[in-house]
Amino acid sequence: VQLQASGGGLVQAGDSLRLSCAASGRTFSNYVISWFRQAPGKEREFVATTIWAPSRSLYADSVKGRFTISRDNAKNTVHLQMNSLKPEDTSVYYCAAANYDRNYYLAALYDYWGQGTQVTVSS
Repeated sequence: VQLQASGGGLVQAGDSLRLSCAASGRTFSNYVISWFRQAPGKEREFVATTIWAPSRSLYADSVKGRFTISRDNAKNTVHLQMNSLKPEDTSVYYCAAANYDRNYYLAALYDYWGQGTQVTVSS
């Protein structure tokens, strides 16, 4: 599956952004789709995941209550709605796909990655 992330930009603290991850290739609904982020000098960290069967969404504690992940299997798209953005949310955001939901928070287990989209939040 090929992934294309988009929607990043420069915003002020408290603003919102909506990231999109468009997928092509194999059956989209079979995959666990997640968002990770990586700031300069830091490791890539888990942000949110959407799992199809059984359907559930899971979040990192740092974004819980502010970010919402949603999935549209008909359009092969996953969105990440980011509200109340903080300067510490500044990172390159990547969407990724995996075949299994076990240890969904581990970047090493993902087989497919999008190219990343930059999110910069100014204070």
